[in-house]
Amino acid sequence: MEDTIKTIETETLENTEAIAASTAKEIQEQINQYLKQLSLERLQVVSDFVAYLADKESEEATEELQEIPNLFETIKKNRETTSKERLVNWRTVRSDASSSLVF
Repeated sequence: MEDTIKTIETETLENTEAIAASTAKEIQEQINQYLKQLSLERLQVVSDFVAYLADKESEEATEELQEIPNLFETIKKNRETTSKERLVNWRTVRSDASSSLVF
């Protein structure tokens, strides 16, 4: 029963992620169409705004990580105790690592 619940939760999460990825792709395509219509000056405004949003996103992610108790100490300790041979490139683990946002 517990395995069935975990399977359902995993499938639900995968479906949600697939829907989000599909929606993101549709939005990116829509943005690309709008970008093709803009003047150079307005493209610069868009670029500045997107840079602002990216910075804001990064700051929020950093703040979220800083709120995790002892996170940095744990990472440092794990780096000291883990051999380099056992480390895995995150791109080989993440399913979305090969996808990229293109505008």
